[in-house]
Amino acid sequence: MENYEFETEHYGFEEEHSHSQINRFQETFDKFSSLPSDGDISLAVNSLLAVHFKRNFTPETLKRIHGCIDLTTLTSIDTKESVWEMIDRVVNDYEGKRPDVPNVAAICVYPLFVDILKQALTAQDVKIASVAGGFPSSQTFTEIKVAETAMAVMAGADEIDAVMNLGYFFEEDYETLTDELSEIKDSCRNAKLKVIIETGALAVVENIRKATILAAYSGADFVKTSTGKGYPGATPEAVYAMCKVIKEYARICGKKVGIKVSGGIRTAEDAVRYYTIVKEVLGKEWTDKDLFRIGASSLVADIEKRLGE
Repeated sequence: MENYEFETEHYGFEEEHSHSQINRFQETFDKFSSLPSDGDISLAVNSLLAVHFKRNFTPETLKRIHGCIDLTTLTSIDTKESVWEMIDRVVNDYEGKRPDVPNVAAICVYPLFVDILKQALTAQDVKIASVAGGFPSSQTFTEIKVAETAMAVMAGADEIDAVMNLGYFFEEDYETLTDELSEIKDSCRNAKLKVIIETGALAVVENIRKATILAAYSGADFVKTSTGKGYPGATPEAVYAMCKVIKEYARICGKKVGIKVSGGIRTAEDAVRYYTIVKEVLGKEWTDKDLFRIGASSLVADIEKRLGE
């Protein structure tokens, strides 16, 4: 875990801190600018979209977004057959159909289906993603989360979507929270880690700000809005707040963390709104699939329809 623990200099929590854990973490929170109130962020987002949304709603943007989608199936009635059929119909059959439109970035499934996904996937440059780490609540033993993550990676997962334990967050037990995320990151080995902060449960901007900081310092490759299970999904305000933190983290630590937007994104209009926020706050370099993802199940069909598929 030496690369991801909060105590390491690489991620900014130096060992010489001798204060209590809350004071130590508060010092890190204080490195980041405070964000506007929830109401002021809504005004800022509405203003940004009023200026830039129509300009970004173009076929070229839709093509770019298509290549940033994490095609997702996470239901309790998924089967080997249904997962295989989805891969063939939506991903494999699309390969080469429109050379000007990149295929989806990844397919995200439960750990049980990673091996099936690996067998079925013939499309090039599409990553295998798996939820893990006690998804969707994160309310299980750390050892189980670590083992599940490692097993998913061993089965072939290139990316892991794991949930931050919000019980620890609301107790302000940041030490346990970050240690756990660091262990999960370590068990990913070479796979990317997307830390889900469940913005709908965090609810207010200050909580979203702190959770994004904690995820980034724990080694997250992406910070993700939500699970889509049980709480409200992504909102423009939450994504705006996360982008502001990610931008500062890049300045402070010299590391670019990606952002994944998920939960309730079904139409091209939805997707372009989030693309616009990411582009205008973080810059166009963050709109590549290496730093920007949208988790969705029905968005692919809507975008392809708009593009004349």
